[in-house]
Amino acid sequence: MLRYIESVGLVVPDRTVSGYRMYGPGHLQRLRTLRALLERHHVSLAEVGFAARLRRESALAGAVDDWLDASPTRPAGIGADDDWLRFEQEKHQRLIATAPLAATPRLTGASPTHEHAEEHATEEHATHEHPTQEHRPTKEIA
Repeated sequence: MLRYIESVGLVVPDRTVSGYRMYGPGHLQRLRTLRALLERHHVSLAEVGFAARLRRESALAGAVDDWLDASPTRPAGIGADDDWLRFEQEKHQRLIATAPLAATPRLTGASPTHEHAEEHATEEHATHEHPTQEHRPTKEIA
């Protein structure tokens, strides 16, 4: 996590000649206040990192501001709202048809890794015995 915090520029420690990170009291204070900021405002490291990036990159900040301020505009030659909706739906269908399969989002909402893990666990449970389980014939006691 410290490497990520450094990579997004939130806390950048000093380095020794051989490249080791050296966290001083100021760095440690920034890490503590960063944790407090995340908890108090219910934001993630990525969100704070993006906010810092917006401060550093004025072109990105301007583009985000423009997008947030923009209103949807009807494409030229499209009349009624029904035509506009149909136009957008057909455009997206064409984009989806040309997109590689791996880039298509899953509709189930589960992450691919999670789905794969569940499938693997189910297969393993169905086909393999737990190493501590022994299957011995039961002997009836008369």
